[in-house]
Amino acid sequence: MDAEGALMRDVDAGGGDRLALAVLAQYRMATTEQMHSLIAPDVRVEQTRRRLVKLQKEGLVDRITLPQAGRTRVWFATHYGADVAAEWPELREWQPAKLGADRTAARLRVGHALTVTETGLAFVQDARRHGDVCPPLDWIPEVYHSLGSGEAVIPDALLYYRRSLRDGEGWSLLRAFVEVDRATMGPERLAAKILAYERLYRHVPVTVGRPRGAAYQVPAADWRRRYPIFPRLLFVLDGTGPDGITNRVNALRSGAELTGADFLTAVPILVAPLTDILRHGPSAPIWRPVTTPAEQVTWTHRRGD
Repeated sequence: MDAEGALMRDVDAGGGDRLALAVLAQYRMATTEQMHSLIAPDVRVEQTRRRLVKLQKEGLVDRITLPQAGRTRVWFATHYGADVAAEWPELREWQPAKLGADRTAARLRVGHALTVTETGLAFVQDARRHGDVCPPLDWIPEVYHSLGSGEAVIPDALLYYRRSLRDGEGWSLLRAFVEVDRATMGPERLAAKILAYERLYRHVPVTVGRPRGAAYQVPAADWRRRYPIFPRLLFVLDGTGPDGITNRVNALRSGAELTGADFLTAVPILVAPLTDILRHGPSAPIWRPVTTPAEQVTWTHRRGD
């Protein structure tokens, strides 16, 4: 191989390393197999494994081993790796986790974090199958949305998804807040999240003073600075059987009934078991609107479609 070919190989490897670190930093945690499916599904898994080991030797990532899961390796970005990735423009909406990126913190968060990663991977793979656009970095866990006075809504993930229109002429850009519930909290606490999202929908920051003589403008809701329309709300249920699913869907329905009609009209709120998402794909009609849970629709569904 000539010098130019060797240089291009090194550039390609650097790009792959950058993507691997960016995905791992943003997703918080992932297994080797999840990382492989996210960043390099068309090559052998050994290549992804070698890349992660290389990044570990460079101090950018680290891993823990789960003895109860066939000694599965779970990877996460170190403090150093997170600091490096935080400078990149492709992670502009990402914020490093408040908890330290070390093995103890990873071990305590691994169950929920891997379930969130598995959910995001399902959307990425579904987009690939259907010719839509949802690259790995369009799944952004834990995006902070202020409610003022130190309160905030922090979804498990913010999803960006470009769906190809049926006639092949153009795209529609969809956004969703995703909450992944592993049955670790009671149904009522889960349902209360809907009320928190309604607060975000209505939250208008307090404006302190304005320049003298300035024309008065009606304050706008804070979320409009980020999104042209409020993202739909998806609840993904895991860690419970059919009866538990039913109880949680009923609780979400009760929570939705406490919100304003305008919020329910503007924001689709849908719920699906993770087992159905993994079996059929997120785009299948497996989602139940919380206001009419006897229906089953696609997650892109809007009332009146």
